[in-house]
Amino acid sequence: MSPVECDFEADVLSAVMQSRWPEQTDSSLVTHASTCPVCSDVVAVAGVVDESREALRTEAHLPDSGRVWWVAQMRARREAAKTAGRPITVVQVLAFACAMGLMGACFGATSQWFQSALQRMGAGFDVQQLMAATGTAITEHGILTLLVIALMVAIPGAIYLVVVRE
Repeated sequence: MSPVECDFEADVLSAVMQSRWPEQTDSSLVTHASTCPVCSDVVAVAGVVDESREALRTEAHLPDSGRVWWVAQMRARREAAKTAGRPITVVQVLAFACAMGLMGACFGATSQWFQSALQRMGAGFDVQQLMAATGTAITEHGILTLLVIALMVAIPGAIYLVVVRE
């Protein structure tokens, strides 16, 4: 069975990765690496990795510092604007919820047919009476009903588009 580890493996690896192999390395370590299968594998693999690292280092293209600074500034501004916009979005959603609640309260307080339907529901729930009262209300207040339905679709849609854009 061949050994998996060697006590000199770390020394051989550091010598190869620091480009000291074999000229600037102790001769006893070079002799050991030539006879030890683990260390000879380390020399072969680490040498290839070190050569490819050097090749990549010469081919690397770094952008100039002004561009890096400009991109970092633009990113910081975008993140600051996004962070500043979050509380505004929360306030807008809360204002919408309050407006819808107020509109519902005003509708419930001023609509006689709605109050009479609620009183009838308190006495006993009858679906046919509720449907008849709803149908009567829609026919009597068609424009108002269409406006409320349009607002119930348009306002959440607008909020969704604002939130998605952020």
